[in-house]
Amino acid sequence: MKNKLLLFSFALVASYSNAQFWKTSEIEKLTGAVNTGAEESIPVFSKDENILYFVRTFDKSNEGGYNDQDVWYSEKDSVGDYGACKALKSINNKYNNSVVGINSGGSAMYLINAYGGKKDFAKGIAVASGGGDSWKNPTKIDVPNLDIKGDYYGFHVDEDEDVMIISYSGENSLGEEDLYYSLKEDGSWAAPIHMGSAINSTGFEISPFLSITHDTLFFSSNGFGGEGDADIFYAVKQGGWSDWSAPINVGSTINSPKFDAYFSHNGRQAYWSSNRDAEFSDIYRLEILYPPLAISAIGKDVTVYNGNDGSIDATIDGGVAPFSYTWSNGSTDEDPTDLVKGEYKVTATDARGQVATTTVLIDEPPLEITPVDVVSYENFQFKYNFKYNRNKLSTRKGKLKRFVKDIERQFKDGRGSVTINIHSSASNVPTKTYRTNKILASKRAENMKYDLISFFEKKGYENRVNVVIVTTEVAGPAYEADARSQDKYLPFQFVELVTE
Repeated sequence: MKNKLLLFSFALVASYSNAQFWKTSEIEKLTGAVNTGAEESIPVFSKDENILYFVRTFDKSNEGGYNDQDVWYSEKDSVGDYGACKALKSINNKYNNSVVGINSGGSAMYLINAYGGKKDFAKGIAVASGGGDSWKNPTKIDVPNLDIKGDYYGFHVDEDEDVMIISYSGENSLGEEDLYYSLKEDGSWAAPIHMGSAINSTGFEISPFLSITHDTLFFSSNGFGGEGDADIFYAVKQGGWSDWSAPINVGSTINSPKFDAYFSHNGRQAYWSSNRDAEFSDIYRLEILYPPLAISAIGKDVTVYNGNDGSIDATIDGGVAPFSYTWSNGSTDEDPTDLVKGEYKVTATDARGQVATTTVLIDEPPLEITPVDVVSYENFQFKYNFKYNRNKLSTRKGKLKRFVKDIERQFKDGRGSVTINIHSSASNVPTKTYRTNKILASKRAENMKYDLISFFEKKGYENRVNVVIVTTEVAGPAYEADARSQDKYLPFQFVELVTE
């Protein structure tokens, strides 16, 4: 398109915020049957991107004849090209028609209002219901105080249907056409407000495209210099809707010495119209080369045995912000803290859906376990590690027999009395038999106390032995559905006896 012959319009497709422009492939004229000897412009996608809607002008088969603009559509084929094209009969009439937005559900299509009966009788916007290639009943949308001067104007409605960007010449415009915004409030659209002097020039600003996060605005202008007749720029929102950064030219890969406008992108490809190679415009595209997403992480070990002061420092490389994190322990923090010993896996996801994973090991100092059968000249110590759910020992065999015999020998040698302190523990491996691990630890301690008292009563030393349960606890690492990991849980399933 070499000049502003048509009613300018635009539509939003799925997009991502961009505070700077991307790396891209080389451009190509859209393959398939979309581009012809007529003029093709204003590419708009269905929600699933399987249908490309566009405007075709200077085609004798249009409803209004050669100088009319109609909405056409093409369905994507198996190799990703847009094949045979058809006019969207239910929308087109003898006036200028174009799509200016499709909602996120794919059930509402916003259109230049050419349905009032007389060409340019009502310069505004309409909405139709339907989907795919079947749309019906375009009805006018009321935008208060919308006073369009001149023949050139356009609309852009975001997919959430709550922001409308309008390009037109109004009473307070700085140039030929300026950008205005209208917000939907309580189901109704507000009066348009000028978007400010940072992005509006003494030339024209047309064909806006707003990112889905509402913070980056693409548009075409002839008022900020550049490559040619009209160039595509972008600006970043600084605060309110009238506060934007200075426009930045997207560069000579996209912009040509001729007319470039109607830029849109779907997160993977960018599309726009240009007459760089012919008298009339065609639709062009390129691939957006996003950097691949990668993640690395460094763990800080727990400082004490069975502690929980471990932490992880994760680092993202590449990808497209914002990023989300899902850790194997349920955390969604970028850098989780208060961690116990264990293996932690994270899955990071960027705004484009790229995924990267990594795993971090958090360690801890070893448990300082006093060796079993520590015996001194004055006192004795005994420790036994139980297997799963076991809770009872015999004083008639093994090391426990030797422990009580040593105490008996001291009595025979003249020791007056002895206190036997009992320490009992259960691991975090669930027990159905005893309902809770705390009950299991108590059971081990009580059984041991009973057996010791019984042994020394039979020997006649009941008045010289004091048996005391000192501790019953549940300890060790959190259970991870690995009950057979004896090396992991066995150190925390024990009864320990210490004399004094």
